[in-house]
Amino acid sequence: MLRIYAGNLPSDCTEAEFAELFAAYGRVRALELPRDLFTHRCRGFGFVEMEGHEARAAISGLDGQLLRGNNLRVNLERPRTGRTAKRRR
Repeated sequence: MLRIYAGNLPSDCTEAEFAELFAAYGRVRALELPRDLFTHRCRGFGFVEMEGHEARAAISGLDGQLLRGNNLRVNLERPRTGRTAKRRR
């Protein structure tokens, strides 16, 4: 199972739309689409969990693609470092 980072999402992106992007490449096991605490709009990034070969296909197929005028950035999630890593403890 691989965890994928997707960035540069439109602020009005919904969970259904986000899942649909990745479902074209295989089964989405889990997804997370963080929302702004006050506006409840998408914060511009999200995470998806998929099986290895499906995740790699989604990354190569979606990275750089346009979604309502935004070029998506899609890659494997990288481990947190610095200040944000300390918060998770």
